[in-house]
Amino acid sequence: MKFLRDMLDKQRPLFEKGGKFEKLHPLFEANETFLFTPGRVTDGPSHVRDGIDLKRMMTVVVVALLPCMAMAMYNTGYQANLAIEGGAAAWAGWQTSVYEALGLPHSSSNFFACLIYGALFFLPIYIMTLAAGGFWEVLFAIVRKHEVNEGFLVTSALFPLVLPPTIPLWQVALGISFGVVLGKEIFGGTGMNIFNPALVARAFLFFAYPAQISGDFVWIAAKTSADGYSGATWLSRVAAEGGGVAVLRENLGWWDAFLGFEPGSMGETSALFCIFGAVVLIATGVGSWRTMAGCLLGSFVLSTLLNLVGSETNLAMNVPFYWHWVIGSFAFATVFMATDPVSSAFTDRGKWIYGAGIGVMGILVRVLNPAYPEGWMLAILFMNMFAPLIDHFIVKANIKRRLARSAA
Repeated sequence: MKFLRDMLDKQRPLFEKGGKFEKLHPLFEANETFLFTPGRVTDGPSHVRDGIDLKRMMTVVVVALLPCMAMAMYNTGYQANLAIEGGAAAWAGWQTSVYEALGLPHSSSNFFACLIYGALFFLPIYIMTLAAGGFWEVLFAIVRKHEVNEGFLVTSALFPLVLPPTIPLWQVALGISFGVVLGKEIFGGTGMNIFNPALVARAFLFFAYPAQISGDFVWIAAKTSADGYSGATWLSRVAAEGGGVAVLRENLGWWDAFLGFEPGSMGETSALFCIFGAVVLIATGVGSWRTMAGCLLGSFVLSTLLNLVGSETNLAMNVPFYWHWVIGSFAFATVFMATDPVSSAFTDRGKWIYGAGIGVMGILVRVLNPAYPEGWMLAILFMNMFAPLIDHFIVKANIKRRLARSAA
């Protein structure tokens, strides 16, 4: 470590004011603070000291996402091998060639084989996200002459997890560019954006390239058939096949859905691993338990009301809340997307309202819009718009109560 420290100190004058690479100082500073704790402290009048800063906060979120990343790689490889074992053609191009060159069997029962095969899909998407999004982060930092913010560290970890494994890499670059530039930088950068950048990037891809992002090319290895099945995800089949929740019970199983052994976006399938992340976020105070609880409460109330109403034509209305919580991206959206500290509500009461709004709208879209069976992306982006307004009225109400107490 001393070698790295000495090397950085030697190069520092080149990037400081008057140096040859002065304009690239944000890039130098980003690498230095990634490797070492800054050696500078605030000088002058008294100020607030805190053990948490932006870098530590974002690092905690990435640590909380690690279980989902591991599951993303394993489940992708597992589903691919399951489909191939069922008679489906080779699932992809160069990934399969590399996999076979390593001498690994197409076996869904081999943990490491599934993990490695899945990594061949996940890692290129992650690397492309870092390269394309990092370019825009550094460019805006250089133009604005400020440090590279750590906010992209979380965005770059979230975005690959909400993508299907077969998405073209050029779409990954295009999507993250849209999310970083139009979802964050035009508002002023980290801390100034009103929308979650990772969801803005996914929303752009969903509406611009729906075939690749919404499931037309998603594979399913049906457990009730000897053949691999290619088509819509289980979630979109609930209302379409006339069986409602019976389709899930007969073909998937609640525990499989809870554990994450289902196809879909790579990191969103496992409610169990999302719970692990939730524990980390809540224990460290980085993620709000009120927002998560609000999402659970809102989804429980509306799904239960829809169950009571029932329907013979829209069988998605008959799906109980405990299925809604484990299929699709509900758990991932609740734990990692809804709790984004920048785009969510800030007040304690506002977090309950904000979370409940996401839960209600997500179920509303998922159940009542058969053309779009997953509603959490739109629900969160919609509530992002209202988060400042919710906080405004909560603060106004608090001021009014305090004035009333003072007058008394």
